Amino acid sequence: MFGIGMPELIVILVVALIVLGPRRLPEIARALGKSMAEFRRATEEIKEELESAEESARGPSSPQGQDPSPKSNPTPPKQSEPESR
Repeated sequence: MFGIGMPELIVILVVALIVLGPRRLPEIARALGKSMAEFRRATEEIKEELESAEESARGPSSPQGQDPSPKSNPTPPKQSEPESR
């Protein structure tokens, strides 16, 4: 969890309790939790929107992971020359 162990987390909570007080700490924790949930929701919506835009850019008929445009060979194959005897 972000490189923070249990002892560090307890120290942070004790300092927050001392600074904010027992009445305001639950209110602030609740507001922080709601903010984090809203941030996750917004991030997920943006991620889904980008994925759908990427899929629509690929085209509906192309399988995922393949290039939608067919690759053409820029040089035609050489024709075999008739053998001379």
